Amino acid sequence: MHFIDWIVLAATLAIVVFYGIWKSRNSVSGSEDFLAGKRDLPWWTIGLSIMATQASAVTFLSTPGQGYSDGMQFVQFYFGVPIAMIFLAIFVLPIYYKLRVTTAYEYLEQRFDLRMRSLTAVLFLILRGTSGAITLLAPSIILSAVFGWDLFLTNLLMAAFVVVYTVSGGNNAVSRTQELQMSVMLLGLGLALYVILDKLPPDIGLSEAWQIAGVAGKTKVLDWNFSWTDRYNVWSGVLGATFLFLSYFGTDQSQVGRYLSGKSLKESRQGLLFNGLIKIPMQFMVLAVGVMVWVFFQFNRAPLHFNQAHLDLIKDNPLEQVYQELESKDALVFDQKQVALKSLGEAFKENNETQVQALSNELRSLENQRLELKNQATEVIARVKPDDSGDKDYMFINFVLNHIPKGLVGLLLAMIFCAAWSTTASELSALAATSVSDIYRRSLVTGRSDAHYLKASKWAVALWGAFIVVFAFFASLSENLIQAVNMIGSLFYGTILGVFFTAFFLKGVKGKSVFIAAVITEIIVLIMFFGINQDAYLWYNPLGCGLVMGLGWLFQQIIFNKKKQ
Repeated sequence: MHFIDWIVLAATLAIVVFYGIWKSRNSVSGSEDFLAGKRDLPWWTIGLSIMATQASAVTFLSTPGQGYSDGMQFVQFYFGVPIAMIFLAIFVLPIYYKLRVTTAYEYLEQRFDLRMRSLTAVLFLILRGTSGAITLLAPSIILSAVFGWDLFLTNLLMAAFVVVYTVSGGNNAVSRTQELQMSVMLLGLGLALYVILDKLPPDIGLSEAWQIAGVAGKTKVLDWNFSWTDRYNVWSGVLGATFLFLSYFGTDQSQVGRYLSGKSLKESRQGLLFNGLIKIPMQFMVLAVGVMVWVFFQFNRAPLHFNQAHLDLIKDNPLEQVYQELESKDALVFDQKQVALKSLGEAFKENNETQVQALSNELRSLENQRLELKNQATEVIARVKPDDSGDKDYMFINFVLNHIPKGLVGLLLAMIFCAAWSTTASELSALAATSVSDIYRRSLVTGRSDAHYLKASKWAVALWGAFIVVFAFFASLSENLIQAVNMIGSLFYGTILGVFFTAFFLKGVKGKSVFIAAVITEIIVLIMFFGINQDAYLWYNPLGCGLVMGLGWLFQQIIFNKKKQ
């Protein structure tokens, strides 16, 4: 990487960190300020903060790879976001504001009992602690592979910066820093798309590029076919993912803490609705970047494998010759593609539908040949790296480092760092708030001074930072990072949402009933995921929610109400 890129990267990150510290100076006078902020944020800061919390580095490293490999259909996963935002703004947010809670789980003690508050807090800590490790590990493992950095030290460095500004200004520093971080992310994303289109042949504009991608099925957005085993279709996005997002935005403290910092109920509502309005177009754009990179590589030969660290492993290895033979075959396929693409471009201009159809079929056949060669290359690499032979998450960073102009590379890497820091900061702030407010202060060490709990909150940030670094070091990633994060969430979010929905809408159900229902439901969800079907993970969100509500109501009616009689 050019020294100009290092300067741009360092300067951008330094500005972001110091901006957050400066904007949050003198904002912490006690534990409440540290954990919840001054509750004075405007709607646009709330909206950007919500977006930045969800848009981790996984979004900008993994999602373009998803678009490159599978096209635009992953955007269906986000169809539930606007529905969830409207529901939360109308029904849930007023409850939180009325009770003026620091964490979402405080409400459950008032509605049920301390046991329910503690159970959901512990489930959240497990969920967010493990997910936080993946969101930290995602950029670290890729950057360490690309630059040859030590993985543990990369994790440590990434976490250290976040811990410093989170401890310095608490929740307010996190939100203020995310204003600038999200701006850097959106700027980087827009510039990346512009550069990709600029690097296409002179006669290939956005319209032509989209047509070429459509030939390979990359531009298909909607899949109306209902299937339990199909991860992404309209039904799983609108129904299954809606429950996931209701739980994530409505009960996950990393998000609840963002909008409870608003200066008023109106500002917080507007922040939520802003996220609901922008989220789908943003994810569409991220996926489109991946699709356009795929188009770019139709005219510029792509490597068979994007992870250079894996390729280095087969050098001076008997398998190197096998891999080189695959590369030679891929070169022949690429040359045939160039002839077909040139003819296809002419057919598009002449509106020759018969020729377009014939050439489209030829290109699809050539693309299938290349995919087969790529699969064979992955199998070769798996023989020397059996635990991690995938490369989908390395596609975008490979493109950035090898095809983006100097200076802009540094900005795009800063985008990835900002995304990692924004999410990790929200997670650490939420983990600290839940640990101290819902567990430590409420059940373990009660009746101490506010200064004691402020110090405990800062220590909690540091200790959770250490936890995710250590856990990330021992964690192993599989398939695709963006899916791994969503899978982990789906194991717990349904149960947690069911507890909250029972609290909101089933007034006759008491704490003991819903506690038993939640424990049974979580066991059922884990058994189904690990023992029956992992592809249907989005459906475990409505399933978990429905089971908790149904079992809770049933237990209340047939067991506890009868005891009263």
